Amino acid sequence: MDFEKIYQAAKAVVAPRVLSPFAEAGGVGAALLTAAGNLYTGVCIDTACSMGFCAEHAAAAAMITAGENQITALVAVGGDGQVLAPCGRCREFLTQLHPKNRDAQVLLPGGKILRLKELLPWDWKQ
Repeated sequence: MDFEKIYQAAKAVVAPRVLSPFAEAGGVGAALLTAAGNLYTGVCIDTACSMGFCAEHAAAAAMITAGENQITALVAVGGDGQVLAPCGRCREFLTQLHPKNRDAQVLLPGGKILRLKELLPWDWKQ
């Protein structure tokens, strides 16, 4: 698995910007590699009243829009280019999109790679 390619795709969409007095976007970028070999990216949108969403959600929405729902790998990157672990909400969200997503590999800080199921060891669905 080419995590460098996935990392570069996530990093390429990071572009922090102010959308309005109440919203910012692009501080985090994410890239998902699908079972079909396609790469989807997205950025976070942060709002003043917590109605925004994470970059992983945006990438997943692009993937779903294209007709796919199974991921094999995931990378999230902050504005400083550092790899970030997906938050708990993103972990749970991604596992609900396809049963095999629990086996998707996630690049973590320090170059460690774990499967989503290892980040959700007591998954309520299992």
